[in-house]
Amino acid sequence: MVEITPAEHTAAVKVFGPRLPLAERYVEHLATSGMERGLLGPREVPRLWSRHVLNCAVVADLIPDSSRVADVGSGAGLPGLCLAIARPDLTMTLIEPLERRVTWLNEVIDDLGLENVEVIRGRAEQVVGKVEVDVVTARAVSALTGLAGLTIPLLKGSGVVLAIKGRSAAEEIEKAAKQIRRLGGKETSVVTAGEDVLEEHTTVVRIVV
Repeated sequence: MVEITPAEHTAAVKVFGPRLPLAERYVEHLATSGMERGLLGPREVPRLWSRHVLNCAVVADLIPDSSRVADVGSGAGLPGLCLAIARPDLTMTLIEPLERRVTWLNEVIDDLGLENVEVIRGRAEQVVGKVEVDVVTARAVSALTGLAGLTIPLLKGSGVVLAIKGRSAAEEIEKAAKQIRRLGGKETSVVTAGEDVLEEHTTVVRIVV
């Protein structure tokens, strides 16, 4: 079992509610087969809850009910699987180009019995026109200058991009502003999620298209 601190457990109960056992099983997958197959490094295991799973799951608060969501560059399912577990009302599409990651994601989805998620193997630009979504999420994929071109086209002209970012969020927006506007972004802002449950909130760049 991956250790969870009392503060993390309190936050996890608030975020996942009755689906917390699914989140716990997902974390076990991350700490075992996820690490063995190189989806994340051994140093990350002690901070899986705070730095990764909860950090991603609180973004669910920014997504409207029953949204169709695409997660670009899903990797180990961060944030895609966290959102699918926290919000069974969402229809999640995980977009991931690497076959070994796709295989792992499908194994985890099957084991957890998640019925609101599908995985598409491919790059984001290859699936434009093949998926119809209201929201696109991304974490640790690329700087906003590159990410805008990978995410905004998936919205087909309207929707929201939620990109989990760090302290450089405002700086990235400044550098990517022209490109975001050219792609149809009407309003770009830095918002936060999880202030009420996490010791360190999650910083998100929100692009309204």
